[in-house]
Amino acid sequence: MIPQIKGLAQKTDTIVHKNGNILKGDFKKMEYGIVTWKMDGMGTINLEEPFVSSIISQKQFEIVMKSGLIYYSSFEASDSEGEVIITANGQKVAILIDNIVTIHPIKGNFWQKFSGNLSLGGNFSKSSALTTIAFSGNLNFRNKKSTFNTDWFFNLSYQNDSLITNNSEVNVDWQHLSKNKWASLVGLGRSQNLQLGIKERYNLSLGAIKDIANNTWSRLYVAGALTGITEKSFDTSSPAQQDIAGVIRLAYDIFKYTSPKISLTSNVTYIPYFTGDSRYRANFNLNPNISIINNNFKVGFNFYYNYDSRPPESSLSNDDYGINLQLTYSIN
Repeated sequence: MIPQIKGLAQKTDTIVHKNGNILKGDFKKMEYGIVTWKMDGMGTINLEEPFVSSIISQKQFEIVMKSGLIYYSSFEASDSEGEVIITANGQKVAILIDNIVTIHPIKGNFWQKFSGNLSLGGNFSKSSALTTIAFSGNLNFRNKKSTFNTDWFFNLSYQNDSLITNNSEVNVDWQHLSKNKWASLVGLGRSQNLQLGIKERYNLSLGAIKDIANNTWSRLYVAGALTGITEKSFDTSSPAQQDIAGVIRLAYDIFKYTSPKISLTSNVTYIPYFTGDSRYRANFNLNPNISIINNNFKVGFNFYYNYDSRPPESSLSNDDYGINLQLTYSIN
């Protein structure tokens, strides 16, 4: 029982720890069982969800439940440990904190709605004069029921100041949350791959995402889309090619929030072509990380594998793969 917190002032957000301590500050978000919390004098800290007894805040949040329900409400304290009171359809409802998957503020300043990661890696060999640079990341802007996402990946190798390999990709998409763990998807992308003979590839996709399982430590989801593709090869005599293809992606993300904090993102994508010659592509990505210093800094690696059953004639191979060590910094 924690009735003493009923009368606390609402000038700042409040977290009641299970050991009875009362923390005042600014509630940033909760993802994968980690509450991001800013306190005067201590800066930004991370608190594991099992240690949160209750939350009090007058700010409006988007609250996603394990069941797929989405609430938009502030938080009031409950007399029961591990529970909060929210407002749903004009009624006060008690929910268990353990049943909440994510919490994000839907109001506040512009920059608080951004989150993402920046990763940098590379190596150099004096004997071969080979330099490899890998830069990747993602940036997300969250609004009520909608998220704008940008992700990029650049893997460049130079030898004696000459670019010898280039595997790069930039994607922008918009996702709109719906009921029953569904989200609609609109995406744009551009990529280049010297190994597979692709000078420029552009795609426009329309589809949907379905969460199969989503909780405080993992997310398993599938995405399907119809995409239009314009492709140019390094062979200047070959005309640009336009195709219609399907996209099926299965993704699995894991986060272990007990020390040491470990995260893993992975996905496999199958792209069958509906027009032109019989063709399909497949991609696989694996990105494990472990936190160092604090939860904002991570070290890990990124492994990728790309396959094309019918690449352009200028390609060097049907597949391309690589692994890069990287240092990652998390934004917000």
